[in-house]
Amino acid sequence: MISPKRKTISTALKMTVILSAAAGTVMTALAGRNSFMGGGRMFMYFTIQSNVAIAVVCAVGAWLMMRNKKIGDAWYTVKLAGTVSITLTGVVFVVLLVPVLGNKAWNIPNTLTHVVVPMAAIADYFVAASGSGTKSKNVICVVVPPMLYAIYAGIGYIRGWEFATGVNYPYFFLNWGSPAGAFGFSKELPYMGCVWWILILLVFLIAVGMCYIRIADRIGNRIG
Repeated sequence: MISPKRKTISTALKMTVILSAAAGTVMTALAGRNSFMGGGRMFMYFTIQSNVAIAVVCAVGAWLMMRNKKIGDAWYTVKLAGTVSITLTGVVFVVLLVPVLGNKAWNIPNTLTHVVVPMAAIADYFVAASGSGTKSKNVICVVVPPMLYAIYAGIGYIRGWEFATGVNYPYFFLNWGSPAGAFGFSKELPYMGCVWWILILLVFLIAVGMCYIRIADRIGNRIG
């Protein structure tokens, strides 16, 4: 059972995730065309989908804690998958999208959904899941949400959905019609084919998931 102190900290972090995700999503919607993923199309992006998902995960987790319900392995696995997905959102934004978007990337809704929410969610995972004993084999579950999104984006590309005006892909590394195509390489964005990007991201996700499990276990051992 989680201690009262950890419960208080975890609740505060969960509320930060929920409120930041909600505020960032609403502000993105209000921004409309002034945002690269504004308007109704914003829900077609992994960023907003992962923000909504982790907010729901945190809301349910807060409810379970308040009700003093026992939290099982399945829940911690869902928590891990959601945390790794939102981590991917933050890393992709900072490492891949900011260099492309420049200063206009650093507006309030982008900062909330790409930085504040991931940081608070990661911190909450270590507080809430420390000592949970999540099995290492469960780490494979962290690739499920991004892979489902990659399939979704691929279907959208084939069917010509507009993720933005005149653009039928959500992120440059999921542009199957780029000079690099699926398996090739190019001297300009995206530099390599979508398949290579997806494989790299999957390896990254599993590595991050394993690190989170190990860190949570180590914290749990220290607090006994």
